[in-house]
Amino acid sequence: MSARPARGGGRWVTVPPERLHPWIDGFAARHGPFTPSGDERVVRLPAADGALAELHVPFPPMTPPGPPHVTRLVAHAGAARKVGVFLVRLGGHAAGVFHGTALVASKVGSRLVQGRTAAGGWSQQRFARRRGKQAAQALDDAVETAVRVLTPHLGDLDAVVLGGDRRAMDRLRADRRLAPLLALEREPFLVVPDPRLAVLRDTPALFRAVRIRVTDPDQSSSSVTAQEKGSRGVKGSSEPPGTP
Repeated sequence: MSARPARGGGRWVTVPPERLHPWIDGFAARHGPFTPSGDERVVRLPAADGALAELHVPFPPMTPPGPPHVTRLVAHAGAARKVGVFLVRLGGHAAGVFHGTALVASKVGSRLVQGRTAAGGWSQQRFARRRGKQAAQALDDAVETAVRVLTPHLGDLDAVVLGGDRRAMDRLRADRRLAPLLALEREPFLVVPDPRLAVLRDTPALFRAVRIRVTDPDQSSSSVTAQEKGSRGVKGSSEPPGTP
């Protein structure tokens, strides 16, 4: 589990599906009984002491929504889905298909893209053109890898999760080869380091997690209890809903 401050108050808590029910029990123990409410995207737990936990449904919508909210959310979060993952950073990429937490197909690749230089004049212009061509080829390679790995599973995928560098990914969105995959895109966008195989293998801990916004009765308190923060961090990070 991990936690970070939330804009506008409170904090985001990231909880693995397997720990969701114990976390909810702990929230009730700390803040008192709650009466759940919500819809297919958010389950709200307003506690007796004024604290509020807003649990954002992973892979929305949750169907059917409605009571018992907690039971439905726990079952929905823990479902074994088939998810495609596509990670891109300039010069590196990875694509994989997961069934639950098991990686069943994958490919990673890299291509040299030279760094920026402070030189000026004609030399700088030639360097910029060469670097631009290298970047374009690297991104084209990334698209080809995603299509090769993910498209054969397209009919079985429940979702596609993107990650890496957002600017690099945004440059690829207009590529028509990716259109069928982008139609299945779901949050969160995974902010991860260079897309190596080990990084790809760790992504289920990010895209399967339940993101919870916790608001304490006293808004001036921004501390995170040891129980909510947990003793182990999650590799990489993801962007909770509602954050920039």
